[in-house]
Amino acid sequence: MRSVVQRPEVAVLELRGGTHLVLTPRTGAVAGEAPFDLMVEDLEATHQRFMDLGLDPTPIGTASANHRTFSVREPAGNVITFFSNHVSGNPV
Repeated sequence: MRSVVQRPEVAVLELRGGTHLVLTPRTGAVAGEAPFDLMVEDLEATHQRFMDLGLDPTPIGTASANHRTFSVREPAGNVITFFSNHVSGNPV
């Protein structure tokens, strides 16, 4: 993900292929399993980054023949699952 905008009221992240993830703060949210997961280019580096931030991600495990995975509880209490990707390397 590439940061496009980061302000207190909104953050916009650009994902592979030009898809944008728009994040806005919300009050009264109930923590739980996030209704989405994310694929990342370097699962080990992402896992280490969360470790460095003190977020205590789960150990990296195998989700299927094509994916490895881990989860992390973010500061608001939601659990987000991250997967390794298997992109082709072709231009997007």
